[in-house]
Amino acid sequence: MKVLLPLLSLSAVAQALSFYIDGTTPKCFFEELPQDTLVVGRYSAEEYDDRIQRWAEHDGISIFITVDEVFDNDHRVVSQRGGASGKFTFSAADAGVHRLCFTPSSTSGRSGWLSKNNPNGGIRFHLDLTTGETSKIESRDKGKLQDIASRVRDLNARLQDIRREQVFQREREAEFRDQSELTNSRVVRWMIIQTVVLVGTCTWQLSHLRSFFIKQKLN
Repeated sequence: MKVLLPLLSLSAVAQALSFYIDGTTPKCFFEELPQDTLVVGRYSAEEYDDRIQRWAEHDGISIFITVDEVFDNDHRVVSQRGGASGKFTFSAADAGVHRLCFTPSSTSGRSGWLSKNNPNGGIRFHLDLTTGETSKIESRDKGKLQDIASRVRDLNARLQDIRREQVFQREREAEFRDQSELTNSRVVRWMIIQTVVLVGTCTWQLSHLRSFFIKQKLN
């Protein structure tokens, strides 16, 4: 099934759609876009599960997204595969009709594809499209970008603090190591001096005692 979604104006326009896809053929829309128009699409896909009796997202759902320029021999500008929910963006390089197609698939083995409680189809698809001039759409996200930039700056500042602390700790370690080595070398030198003095003292005492005994025998 193909649906035409004309662009209403050059200002940013949000379009929210909900529809069902049976999983056998792609669901396509046509969007007429002026040149240099940015399109941001956010989607989510759910499959009916008989076990819980409701629609739910799961990891087994896969969505293949394509965007073709109909006016330029179906030149493909987007070819993207995503999960049960995601986002895609593209810019219209030239004015003309663009075809957006969504092809779902499921490998979960759930009962939603053939469920009797699911007469509308296998996948319930939600699509939010925002179209407009690139600068206008980007200005709406400027606050978010500034917040992210502020958080990045805070993280960089914390990293710098951690690095300075690490450098300080390394310097203290090196200073302590040098002091320990100096103390050890002083202890070794003092032990050597003590040993030399003790050996010299013992030698002198032995020599003195030897002379004393020799004199005693002569007498």
